[in-house]
Amino acid sequence: MTAIMFIMSMLGVVVFSGMALDLVLVHHRRQELDLAARMVALAAARQLNGSAAGIDNALVRSAEVLATLKYRYGRGTLAWRDDVLSFGATPDGGWVDTAAAKAAPAGRMFVRADTAGLDASAGSVTLYIVSLLFPSLRSVTVATTAVAGRTGIDVMPLAVCAMSEVAGAARTNPGPPATVELVEYGFRRGVGYDLMQLNPHGVDPANFVIHPFRRTGAAVTPLPSVDSLGPHVCTGQLAITTVFGGPLTVAGPFPLSSTFRQLNSRFNQYENNLCTSATAIMDSNPKSYARSGGVPWMAATPDQQGALATTIGGKLHTIADLAAPPAGTQAKMYGPLWAYARAVRFSAWSAGANEPTAGYPTFGPADWASLYGPVAPVAKSYPSTTPYQSTGGANYEQPPLDQLGLAHRRVLNLPLLACPVAAGGPAPATVLAIGKFMMTVPATATTLYAEFGGLAPEHTLGGPVELFR
Repeated sequence: MTAIMFIMSMLGVVVFSGMALDLVLVHHRRQELDLAARMVALAAARQLNGSAAGIDNALVRSAEVLATLKYRYGRGTLAWRDDVLSFGATPDGGWVDTAAAKAAPAGRMFVRADTAGLDASAGSVTLYIVSLLFPSLRSVTVATTAVAGRTGIDVMPLAVCAMSEVAGAARTNPGPPATVELVEYGFRRGVGYDLMQLNPHGVDPANFVIHPFRRTGAAVTPLPSVDSLGPHVCTGQLAITTVFGGPLTVAGPFPLSSTFRQLNSRFNQYENNLCTSATAIMDSNPKSYARSGGVPWMAATPDQQGALATTIGGKLHTIADLAAPPAGTQAKMYGPLWAYARAVRFSAWSAGANEPTAGYPTFGPADWASLYGPVAPVAKSYPSTTPYQSTGGANYEQPPLDQLGLAHRRVLNLPLLACPVAAGGPAPATVLAIGKFMMTVPATATTLYAEFGGLAPEHTLGGPVELFR
């Protein structure tokens, strides 16, 4: 009897041990697929930018990542299928397949990876002991999902008014010879502006702080404290995924006196530790193009850091924006020109079309007299690339050897608002476009000089990507 009981006990131990082994196999397969889903979702989300091309890139990159993974204890590889991915505008649902996402990609900044979309064999786990006890359970299928997407966008919490609501206007400069230049929402490429001294509807400055957490179309609420705003100025990011599709919450004026130090992290200035080099990386070329030391590519030292402000016409703009230079204009009043971008020809611009990757055809430094009038500045040994793109020489400064530098960090992506916007605030404001403005010098408590370099389509702007589940 004792022997019989011992044998039965051992059989029970073997059975339960075998069942535990089956459960371990199932659990391990789930872990393998969970890792695959997470890695695929993150890889795909980093490619999404609101365009059909972003959807395509997400598929390609996800397949590449999946090909690097092993499963079945390192003995097998997972074959890619596009059915793994679906796309949405929020992390909470409304998922559509690849075809539907490519047909309407705008706002689809979230992706769900579902391993059930892989070949059926990927999730199938053979049960060895359980199937002996329950023949109908020869195998089970496991699957897992992961959701990832952007939690922000590389747009500053600073907005200025569009100086015109015309997306692309032809500015005919009389020359000689006559030149027809592209002006975008009232801004001229290659011209420096004090962003704190602009207003298309009056002579008092109009600039705004954007609520960094309040999504477009949401109810208007008071803005957070300057302390909460500071980190977003450091990184140049909003904690929303789009600035279009509805009004943003803004208030004026922008608190430059409390945030200029955060802006200057781009020049390797980390005063009072308000920003850190880990989250607010300096620019890969932090060279300050200060007019006081002379601008190497200009024959005469400019009088001020940007084009001279004027209130001619009842609005606050610059002499470079006028149809013709006013009486008494001198070359040195234009400030440094073309540090970041050259003026471009209007002929290549097309309404509703994004700028080609290679850019629009540009003018050359020999055209300054035609572009800026009879008293225009004169270029001196202007480089083949714009000064900011230099990798050596007088227009370049190398970051310290112990620090990383990031290209275009000093380029501020600023929403251009349809103005006027209600004074004070908080108030709703509509974004017409996103302008690229390169800081030519560090900001002060009262000035923020930056050169206009064109428009940034929103889908070209990145932002932090996180895993939701």
